[in-house]
Amino acid sequence: MQGDTSGAGQALARSAINRLMKPRSIAILGASDRPGSLGASVLANLVRAGFDGDIHLVNAKRDSIGDRPCVRSVDDLPAGIDVAILAIPQAGVLDAVRSLAPRGCGAAVIFSAGFAEGGAEGMAQQQEIARIAREAGMVIEGPNCLGLVNFVDKVPLTFIELPEAKAQGDRRIGVVSQSGAMAAVVATTMIAREVPLSCYISTGNEAASGVEDYIDYLSDDPQTAVIAMIVEHFRKPQAFLAAAAKAMARGKQIVLLHPGSSEAGRESAATHTGAMAGDHDVMRTLVERAGVILAEGLEELGDIAEIALRCPTLPVDNVAVVSESGALKAMVLDRAEKLGITLPKLSDEDSPALREALPPFVPVTNPLDVTAQGLVDPGIYSRTLNALNADDRVATIFVPLIQTDFSTSGIKFSAVAGALEENPATKPIIVAGVDEGGGVREEDVARLRKLGVPYFPTPERVLQALSRFADASRRSTGVTDKAAVDVGGGAAGEVIPEYRSKELLAAHGVSFSPCRMATDIAGARGIAAELGYPVVLKAQSPLLSHKSDAGGVIINIADEAALDAAWDRLAANIAQHRPGLVLDGVLVEKMAPKGVEMIVGARVDPEWGPVVLVGFGGVTAELLKDVALLPPDLSREDIIAEVRKLRMAPLLTGFRGAAPCDLDALAAIVEALGRVVRGTPSIREVDLNPVLVMPKGQGAVALDALISC
Repeated sequence: MQGDTSGAGQALARSAINRLMKPRSIAILGASDRPGSLGASVLANLVRAGFDGDIHLVNAKRDSIGDRPCVRSVDDLPAGIDVAILAIPQAGVLDAVRSLAPRGCGAAVIFSAGFAEGGAEGMAQQQEIARIAREAGMVIEGPNCLGLVNFVDKVPLTFIELPEAKAQGDRRIGVVSQSGAMAAVVATTMIAREVPLSCYISTGNEAASGVEDYIDYLSDDPQTAVIAMIVEHFRKPQAFLAAAAKAMARGKQIVLLHPGSSEAGRESAATHTGAMAGDHDVMRTLVERAGVILAEGLEELGDIAEIALRCPTLPVDNVAVVSESGALKAMVLDRAEKLGITLPKLSDEDSPALREALPPFVPVTNPLDVTAQGLVDPGIYSRTLNALNADDRVATIFVPLIQTDFSTSGIKFSAVAGALEENPATKPIIVAGVDEGGGVREEDVARLRKLGVPYFPTPERVLQALSRFADASRRSTGVTDKAAVDVGGGAAGEVIPEYRSKELLAAHGVSFSPCRMATDIAGARGIAAELGYPVVLKAQSPLLSHKSDAGGVIINIADEAALDAAWDRLAANIAQHRPGLVLDGVLVEKMAPKGVEMIVGARVDPEWGPVVLVGFGGVTAELLKDVALLPPDLSREDIIAEVRKLRMAPLLTGFRGAAPCDLDALAAIVEALGRVVRGTPSIREVDLNPVLVMPKGQGAVALDALISC
């Protein structure tokens, strides 16, 4: 993908995009009556949709098309057209935009490809289109897009023919995608599922409007409750984060499919943090911080968006499952464990209402197996759902139903729907078929959907989607009250050696073992005597990012004689590894007590901004990759909560009788590093590895530090 060609600044004004989304006058450049042509297809879509505004046709060789008049050029159009559809070859697009701008055209939709994706000449033309649009206050959708459809106002500004969107509702899904084809796929899928849509927008190359502009616009749209997105490359990450936060603050859920990443195209500094905090990971951390739920595929994108739209509230963790098969119960247990979904334990002893709802031979469990009792006693569903809806331990209810034939499935579906019509649920309830393709009547599914109950053909899809909601509900959201600080740093490309990195960070809350610099053996002896043996020697140079690899670290030096020998050995190691290298000096450091080795780091992405990293460290950090990537402004309490989610977290909390570690001290280091990277624009990466975490009350110290600018 290409870089930002749409200029800097805030999201486009709502009034500007409104002319594109809700036009009262449309000009079609390249109008035609030739079947299959872009111009003919756009006109046919507008006529079919019943667009009641003004339609102006432009074709250099025609005076009329059918019974509609046609003008020869843009100059013949009335001033102030809301939208111009450029259904013309790429070669004529730039001149058309030049002609439209001074005539007060509000927006242009450019279908043609061959711009930024087509080489230097195409990029130059796209940049010129962007310049003209900015100066004229004109919105450009595309180039290389499929246009948009406003389903609410019945405005199809596209040449593709989507199925008729019949589903209506006050809450709708808006689809925003850079890929026009994928936008159409998602819209078609939602239409087939009878999901109400507010719009479908393809942004293409984003010459002068991008996904962030449309998210900002839809955040104020009363019809749009959920936004489903497909984005391959965010050209303005900070603007998107701001727009996403605005949308979430207005109660709109964003679901994002972000295929691929740009990691291969970007080099990072030689730090463990840089190796483990890839571009896609940084993006995920920060968009999730803004409240976005990420999907891993098209089907999942649609499933999550549909659940978010239909359910009266978003599903969260603590799921109760009402099944009718012991084998299915076991399969759900297995799948839920793998996906990290919590199924609260329910029993006869602690669930009196549920116990009373069931026949004696059905034990209270979760998942619940009501057997085939629902066919002879359909009221079991009403009693069961009512009991679970009143149980505070349960937040979401999932009902997978066997659909062997229309008759038996109809009994069960009607029972579930009837129960909810009589006693509406206050919690999200989702129904799925167990046997995809089984006998389920369309009217039964429609009845459930009318009640705010999504239906899916398989239980696996529901569990996968629920795992995304569960993850979102457990996401840490606390914000630190500590202000950002600027520690200075260095010039671009500079690697700040350990001793200087420690000086910069120690002043702002990062704890280190006591240490001082020495430039000769006499100075080293004095420092060691002052600190107390045992000590460590570390060679210091900005050219030695990984000192251990060069033999530049000697540990556990017990006395002065050992210090003298270590000094000589260190010098010999460096001379062999890097002949001619002149050290800044040698750091003499107090040998730290034993503790659990962790890694704490940070990366400042040039587009997305800073994130911090915490996990299990040491020399195997990149192999283990048991780390969490966190927003840099997370509160200390939430940092501790995220550390507890790591796979090896039991090593910090008293594994096999060991003393619990000082998690608060570890979190304080992470919090302090977050303050630094939020406030120091020159820093690119920071690596603290290892960080030793001692038993509770004894603190945590970073043994090494490296800042890359």
